[in-house]
Amino acid sequence: MSIREKLDISAYLVVGPENTAGRPVVTIINDALEAGFTCVQIRSKVASAREMIELTRQASEVIAQAGKSDDVALLVDDRLDVILAARKQGIKVDGIHVGQSDIPVEVCREYLGEDSIVGLSARTYELFEYIQTADVTQVDYFGAGPLHETQTKPDCGLDRDGKMVTRSFADISKLAELSPIPVVVGGGVKLVDILPLAQTGVHGFFVVTAVSEADNPKLAAADLVKAWKLSKHKDTTEK
Repeated sequence: MSIREKLDISAYLVVGPENTAGRPVVTIINDALEAGFTCVQIRSKVASAREMIELTRQASEVIAQAGKSDDVALLVDDRLDVILAARKQGIKVDGIHVGQSDIPVEVCREYLGEDSIVGLSARTYELFEYIQTADVTQVDYFGAGPLHETQTKPDCGLDRDGKMVTRSFADISKLAELSPIPVVVGGGVKLVDILPLAQTGVHGFFVVTAVSEADNPKLAAADLVKAWKLSKHKDTTEK
């Protein structure tokens, strides 16, 4: 079974060198893996292509050292060129996450192949109409949000008029119900958000600074994973 077929986005870390409070990216990833995170995305708007390739190499190696290469997906945000170059060097990269204005998903699929993962940020405006009508034949999951305003990605959640649109838990519940593919939600997500988020029916949460800039990243990551698992267990037992 390919990693695409058993993709787990329940605890999804997004990390880059600008979001670690000066600590090595690979250290944050290792902490998250030990805490039980299930998916890692390398994202940076400041790193060069070569730096991104090296970050991807380090991430792939730490996932392998943890014995989780077959279970934890390693994705790169936006940079199809970085993924192709990394694979050329023998680095295991499982796929890509793109936004609405990035490289089209069908191009990603063509270059990366059928066993790769392609994630797509859901459109902010006309969200519910979009979710129901979008062609998802080449997409494995939607990333949605923001739940709260976030400085990590200031343009996240902007509509066509440049207005910030955050999502309520009611919105997210509706999104989970309507979406034909799994949904992972982020954007300022904190520990206190995990219980209500888990109850919306989405497949997971994604975080950046809640782990990467925490005083103790491993403890913060473990608390998030534990809260998600307890919330999902509670939800299951109550049904």
